[in-house]
Amino acid sequence: MRRLKIVVAVLGLIAIAANTAHPAFASPVSPKSGAEYTVLPSPQPVPATGKKIEVIEFFMYHCPACYAIEPELNAWVKAQGERIVFRRIHVPHTGDNDPEAHLFLTLEAMQREDALHGKVEATWHVERRRLGSDADNLDWAVKNGIDREQFLGVYNSFSVLAKLKSTGRLASNYRVEGTPTLIVDGRYLTTPTMVDASNPGIARPDLARATLQVVDVLVANAQQAHRAAPAK
Repeated sequence: MRRLKIVVAVLGLIAIAANTAHPAFASPVSPKSGAEYTVLPSPQPVPATGKKIEVIEFFMYHCPACYAIEPELNAWVKAQGERIVFRRIHVPHTGDNDPEAHLFLTLEAMQREDALHGKVEATWHVERRRLGSDADNLDWAVKNGIDREQFLGVYNSFSVLAKLKSTGRLASNYRVEGTPTLIVDGRYLTTPTMVDASNPGIARPDLARATLQVVDVLVANAQQAHRAAPAK
């Protein structure tokens, strides 16, 4: 009986220690270059946005990890206010004619992507329905209240097709190797995979929050660098 009590006590201490250590793993407040993030060898141009820092999410509609990070990412973006400018870029998974990226660019050109982003992801991850062709995209658009002819006009427009063919090169310039990938100020790159590998104690439900804590630090670093830069 005494031995049993000792074992139970030890197990209790282990559980307490694990629960105490867990927040530290979930809060990488001092991320390191080469671990939680990398610095791009060739910084990419960023738009003139005043004091705002650009944050880009490279993603794919069908990507489970992108869908998993979405609630935390949306809340984080909303909380930033005037601190950042946020945009998404869809990686063309199957090349220059990738139907997912094509749908994204069409909705973006129609200024409907923000409103319909969640619906597209729900089609993939909740309804388990693939949008893997031009016909699938058209059917989805019409069922979601978009005029058929208007959608086709934008879908087949020169500007959308030109962007579609250049998106793969854009992803390559940013050294994107998987999704989701988050880019800060055209120079810092981080991913949930990097954060996870560098902090092996992070629980799966906390990984999105931990990744965005890294992004917070990178945004602060970018702001500091901008303040220190000589005026032009």
